[in-house]
Amino acid sequence: MVLQMESPAPSIQVETWLRGEALTSFQPGKVYIVEFWATWCEPCVNAMHHLMQLQERYKDSGVEIVAVAAHEHAPTAVEARTKLDAWLTEKCSNLSYRIAFDHTGAMNKLWMEPSLSVVIPTSFVVDRDGHIAFIGYPMHLDEVLPKVLNGSWRTSDQAKSVDPKRIATNQPIAREQA
Repeated sequence: MVLQMESPAPSIQVETWLRGEALTSFQPGKVYIVEFWATWCEPCVNAMHHLMQLQERYKDSGVEIVAVAAHEHAPTAVEARTKLDAWLTEKCSNLSYRIAFDHTGAMNKLWMEPSLSVVIPTSFVVDRDGHIAFIGYPMHLDEVLPKVLNGSWRTSDQAKSVDPKRIATNQPIAREQA
């Protein structure tokens, strides 16, 4: 089964939190952006700064951001964490949202793989009811997030067309990667 719009959001299964308090479950009434990124991903840097702006703009609307580093390349989890900490201190020392490090691969198995997401950065928007509202490139959130917040996104023609296009494009790549 493909994880897509209106699917229940998978759980958060992260052992290591680099910034902010641990998040163990989604609270009803809040909107979450779950962002997958890596230090080697240049577009991720721009996305992280953009997400910080969104966090600031929508914090009073119940929006929370969780960035998940699930694609770090290092010989060991300890080395990857050290690399992540140094990178965050140098490049994004003023981030105002949670940063998780998933060295076990659980989040990829729960989120990225079932959604056929094949590139990072990838954002998942979890709506106030705990369902996936959007999966895609974080720079599209400026258009999507206000509609998720006011409740008009799910019924929009744009929302109905995004997932089928994303799935059709990514399915062959996801099969090849598997």
